Amino acid sequence: MNWLTNFVRPKLRALVNKNDVPENLWHKCPGCDQMIFHRDLDKNLHVCKHCNYHLRISADTRLSIIFDEGVYTRAQLPDVPDDPLKFRDRKRYTDRLKESRAQTKERDAVVVASGRIGDQPAVVALFNFDFMGGSMGVAAGEGIVAAARLAVSEQASLIVNPASGGARMQEGILSLMQMPRTIIAVQELKEAGLPYIVLLSDPTTGGVSASFAMLGDIHIAEPGATIGFAGRRVIEQTVRETLPDDFQRSEFLLEHGMVDSIVPRSELRETLGRIIALLRQPRPVEDQPEADETLQIPQSDDAESADDASPQIG
Repeated sequence: MNWLTNFVRPKLRALVNKNDVPENLWHKCPGCDQMIFHRDLDKNLHVCKHCNYHLRISADTRLSIIFDEGVYTRAQLPDVPDDPLKFRDRKRYTDRLKESRAQTKERDAVVVASGRIGDQPAVVALFNFDFMGGSMGVAAGEGIVAAARLAVSEQASLIVNPASGGARMQEGILSLMQMPRTIIAVQELKEAGLPYIVLLSDPTTGGVSASFAMLGDIHIAEPGATIGFAGRRVIEQTVRETLPDDFQRSEFLLEHGMVDSIVPRSELRETLGRIIALLRQPRPVEDQPEADETLQIPQSDDAESADDASPQIG
């Protein structure tokens, strides 16, 4: 036994180096608990082939799925102070930022890129949920504002994917101020006559859902995405009622008129291209009324009867 332990086992460990075995070869589906080989998952756009569960994806992966041929140009976003409130809980806020930047290789939660979708110019702004839960702080607000201004300058459609847990508590009131700022940016885009499309993926919650995320001309969602403001448990404790099992899911919101369409990830680029082409189609000149044309509104029989029955004065 000592010979096996002291001689054979160390030799085997030396031959089979644990560091040589790649990690994350298999992924467990959160929807059905099936194990999926990483190559199959990449090939299927990170959608489970067993239950159609749409797993969360990185910013670069989503951009390559959305843009034609996966070609896009990233926009340089404005720099903002990292820790305006000098916030600290269990960790310094600056330390949390460093950790998220090292993990995601991103400056902050929002990524903005431009390219073509369906051969139409488009600007895409998306939240990276891996960066502090996609929380919205000053940098994220600046990113959405910059995306709207870029769309206006390039006369392009704006598509926003607000996968976020809400406002970033480490920035306090400065984070909440981004809600009206992003709403104003969206309004400027609409005044320029440009389409604004919102892609709702898992999760879309908190402050983003109470501001720019629900102001789109068209709202499309991925299957099974969590979409709402407060969490399910908070709502149940407040209203003292048990909510439906599918509450705050894409399918529930579609049934109740909060979402226009549910689109699988494999059909996303084609669907966005059709929507952009439809929204950017010029209105025929003959359908537009002349500036001095007076529109005659016909009166109903009830209105005419009411006029005849009205008393005559004088």
